[in-house]
Amino acid sequence: MSENSCSGNCASCGSNCSERKQDSLFEPTGKYNNIKHTIAVVSGKGGVGKSAVTSMLAVSLCKKGYKVGILDADITGPSIPKAFGITSKAMQNDKGILPAQTKEGIKIVSVNMMLEDGEQPVVWRGPVIAGLVKQFWTDVFWGDLDYLLIDCPPGTGDVPLTVFQTIKLDGAVMVTSPQDLVSLIVKKALNMAKMMNINIIGIVENMSYVVCPDCGKKFSVFGGGSASYDDFGVKLLGKLPIDPSLAAMIDSGSVEHFEGDLLSNAVSEIEKL
Repeated sequence: MSENSCSGNCASCGSNCSERKQDSLFEPTGKYNNIKHTIAVVSGKGGVGKSAVTSMLAVSLCKKGYKVGILDADITGPSIPKAFGITSKAMQNDKGILPAQTKEGIKIVSVNMMLEDGEQPVVWRGPVIAGLVKQFWTDVFWGDLDYLLIDCPPGTGDVPLTVFQTIKLDGAVMVTSPQDLVSLIVKKALNMAKMMNINIIGIVENMSYVVCPDCGKKFSVFGGGSASYDDFGVKLLGKLPIDPSLAAMIDSGSVEHFEGDLLSNAVSEIEKL
């Protein structure tokens, strides 16, 4: 089977391609799904803006005409539905769990769509949480997607490990912020990805600076210098400012109004996959 015609679902494929033995280690997605590229958005550190970056990447790809989905793998701290204003509950038919769709057609699945109260905590142990993430991959009717973005929780624990081991990823985008402490923890996640042969597409540095509304000068509020990841040989895909207007969009559920080219380099690298 040619690379361009591969759906990533070995369970429904009769071809004996060279990657089939390696792919057998991964869980196949649902038989009704045709997902061309799967990308994890990760970081070792919490609070650096993974969900914001995931949302903005999804919006940017959607505006370029791609079919995009978001698998919210942050089970204990889900925020993707809030960013897109999704309040509907998950439904199911004979093809699987049905994702919600935003106004622009981005498909979303999150545990918050399965809770009676969005503020209800998810007090589960790691294996149960990891099992639900796997179910979002295998049992959701994603249909045809060009890109499925997986918003991972922070750290190097059960969920990132489940994503890396059971879902065939085309790559991962690492999110950080310009602080030495954050850099230390993010490098742990980079080392984990390296150990597991995950392709790192590049790094997005969030909260890199703030722009003075009066003079337009940029100020680095977290100490001046960006952390260096040269030892890992990964690309810096972009620096995002602290932007109150973007925060307001996410808080109001209207992240699809996001405009601009802050993530244009990241989108370009994703398109090369």
